[in-house]
Amino acid sequence: MIYTITLNPAIDLVIITKKLEPNIVNRTENFELQPNGKGVNVSFILKKMGIENVATGIGGGFTLDYITAGLTEKGISNNFLKVNEPTRINVFTRVLDQNREYKEVNPGPEVDEKVQEQFLEYLRTTLKESDTLIISGSFSRGINQDYLVKIAKVMADKKVKLVIDSSSKAVLDTLPYHPYLLKPNDQELASFFDLNEKLDQEKIIKLARKLIDDGCKNVLVSLGDSGAALIDKNHAYFGNAPKISVINTAGAGDTMLGTFIGKKELGCNTVEALKFAIAAGSDTASRMGLTDFEQYEDRRTDTVIYSFNKIVKLLLECNPNTCEILGLDEDQYLIRTELGQELIDHSHLFLSKRAARSFGGYASAQLRRLQNALARDSVPQAE
Repeated sequence: MIYTITLNPAIDLVIITKKLEPNIVNRTENFELQPNGKGVNVSFILKKMGIENVATGIGGGFTLDYITAGLTEKGISNNFLKVNEPTRINVFTRVLDQNREYKEVNPGPEVDEKVQEQFLEYLRTTLKESDTLIISGSFSRGINQDYLVKIAKVMADKKVKLVIDSSSKAVLDTLPYHPYLLKPNDQELASFFDLNEKLDQEKIIKLARKLIDDGCKNVLVSLGDSGAALIDKNHAYFGNAPKISVINTAGAGDTMLGTFIGKKELGCNTVEALKFAIAAGSDTASRMGLTDFEQYEDRRTDTVIYSFNKIVKLLLECNPNTCEILGLDEDQYLIRTELGQELIDHSHLFLSKRAARSFGGYASAQLRRLQNALARDSVPQAE
């Protein structure tokens, strides 16, 4: 079983607004409330991949109730210890006319030592050797950085596979307990070694190998819009990220981590897991919530990749863009898997009277766009 730990969960309020000006009422375009916290996000991602897991942590109040209700609704088992103060609410505001995102992140509730010891005891008595534990994110008030080391020691004693995503330098003190994977971003990786500089690939590999020499087995480095890297003792893999229009970066790194661990759990090799992880993280950054693993776009190459379930759904609806894929000439298929060939061989199953409506609707929409463009161009434009 995979367990996730969130020691400072949150509700994320994501706001989309055209503009943000001081001292006036700013009317927004849209908003969304999301049960959040880095470990919580990882649990959601694993569940979307069909992987059962248990979300754990510490929080309190009606805000924690909202988070646990969201987990339960998705069929994710959860066990959070409660404190008196409420779990925090964070605000992420995307201002369209500035093409900027403002992040307002609040502190968590106070957690006393008694609750911390109760949580450690829960881990001691619950997890077993075949399990994986993913601990992600910051700590609530009252939880010292060395709590991470205490968890690492308990997991080492129980021979549990430990994954850590934390910016705390206490990560370095967990290395004697041989964590399976660390997931810093490039800035966090530099800060572990008291560096304040942009890291190139050579430096990333060098610093990651220092962590590996000191006890870690793998280092997954998030590189933002440049992609990600996976470094182990013998290999260093770098992957580029697709070009996207960023909507909300909250959860992108968690998506990448959850997808990587999930794909490894499902038997993928490291390279394939890294590819999927980068694509999924980028998709999350391009939308309000977490990826649904159904569609991937790369605007640099004008490429769209659909999941099998998504493309079958579109084909059954006689979607014009997907139907035409099944009717290409032989030399126009760059890659054709066995499953793809089966779709091509059975293309007749997707043809129905719906095509008249879908193709006609598509043609009408394109015609209206053309007419609107012509009308706009015929009107003198202001200099």
